[in-house]
Amino acid sequence: MPLSNAQRRYLRGLCHDLSPVILLGAKGVTEAVTKELGLALDHHELVKVKLSAGDRAERQTQVDALVEATGAEVVQQIGRTASLFRRNEKEPKLALPR
Repeated sequence: MPLSNAQRRYLRGLCHDLSPVILLGAKGVTEAVTKELGLALDHHELVKVKLSAGDRAERQTQVDALVEATGAEVVQQIGRTASLFRRNEKEPKLALPR
């Protein structure tokens, strides 16, 4: 289910104090990175990712690959940092507004 504007705004507020959990290296999006991101999303639901690509198009490609591989949604993307959210269906951690 896609996030509503109110939910996205709420999650952006929560992202402000988070530090990046996943750091992409020179190899970019690999199977190991997507596996770790999936585990981090299962545990935290809301995760910041530090991107490695230099220009905007490459960073967008990396974000799209991460979203496709994990089933997460982009909450926000500022420069080289993207915030992703995926609800843990078994044990939800964050209470989202309606």
